[in-house]
Amino acid sequence: MDPIKNPFSPGAGSPPPELAGRAPILEQARILLGRVLLGKPEKSLMLTGLRGVGKTVLLNEVRRMAQDTGYRTVLIEAHEDKSLGPLIAAPLKTVFFELDRLAHAGDRVKRGLRVLRSFLGGLKIKMGEIEIGLDIEAETGAADSGDIEIDLPNLFEALGEAAKEKGSAVAILIDEIQYLTQKELGAVIMAMHRMQQRQLPVILLGAGLPVLPGLAGESKSYAERLFAFPDVGALSQPDANQAISEPALVEGVKISDDALAETYRLTKGYPYFIQEWGYQIWNLAESSPIEFAVVQSAAATVIKRLDQNFFRVRFDRLTPGEKNFLRAMAELGPTASRSGDIAACLGVKVNSIGPVRAKLIKKGMIYSPAYGDIAFTVPLFDEFMKRAMPGFDARM
Repeated sequence: MDPIKNPFSPGAGSPPPELAGRAPILEQARILLGRVLLGKPEKSLMLTGLRGVGKTVLLNEVRRMAQDTGYRTVLIEAHEDKSLGPLIAAPLKTVFFELDRLAHAGDRVKRGLRVLRSFLGGLKIKMGEIEIGLDIEAETGAADSGDIEIDLPNLFEALGEAAKEKGSAVAILIDEIQYLTQKELGAVIMAMHRMQQRQLPVILLGAGLPVLPGLAGESKSYAERLFAFPDVGALSQPDANQAISEPALVEGVKISDDALAETYRLTKGYPYFIQEWGYQIWNLAESSPIEFAVVQSAAATVIKRLDQNFFRVRFDRLTPGEKNFLRAMAELGPTASRSGDIAACLGVKVNSIGPVRAKLIKKGMIYSPAYGDIAFTVPLFDEFMKRAMPGFDARM
């Protein structure tokens, strides 16, 4: 098999050769884009799911769809240690300039730039730090209070008015949105509430971990009326088979039914793992069709690569106490664990694990699917923890 023709692409956010099983979400996005462009109300989207299910891939695909239908787009990735204001300011400047180049007379764009300048001043950001380069007077009294929950809705309003005046629309896409602070997330929700109230052509597409609906609801009780929260999960077996067999067929290679079934068993249908397995079995196979034995032979290589790349980068960010907490979770199995059971496994009182639990949630390693339950945000992380810490020591 020619490795140069290998169709599979394991990587963070790398688009798969076959975007299988995501048609309902993409259709939901298509309707959102079309309705808002026509001036009709529609809920924005917040994609939620575990690591490795393809949320970023979907976000990029929706961005492409938006651009193809005439939207101006802003794409940012939230970080634990970066504020929303500096992240979003420079891309918004670019959008305002793009709108300024469109036809139709009017001054809403220039006002929007003045409001953006005020927004930056309110955040006490030095212009050079984010290279905004706005040689324009600020709009006094607009988005300059220094309170992002007041200023961001005013900035979005100026953006929406500029887009509407130009007969355009704007899609703001935020990846890893769960890393926004509660106040920042509240500001985003309030800004989108303003867009709904004013019927302005600005939509939000976010992607984050399964904690996102809860975070949004805690921040603003009306969030569920502004957003739909499609769940991006593992693929069904037919969709997983399509994701791995179709790209191979394009290159003239067949994969046996037994090999497909074994790949699904090993990957549990998670898209990132499908790409990794597909990549390795292609390189290992000598000819078409790729058989069951090839999938088995690839196991050691795939697991080693996943351990060194996908899993290890997350493991290395953990303290010894956090590692022990997760190892106890792994001991209890792959499904959600009760906090009391984790404490019992560690030999400590349940109230003593609260701080570690909170830190792991903040780091995006675990989430609570139901009250009192804890689950991994990374698929198959329980198996990795057992390999990484075979001699489990419950001492925290």
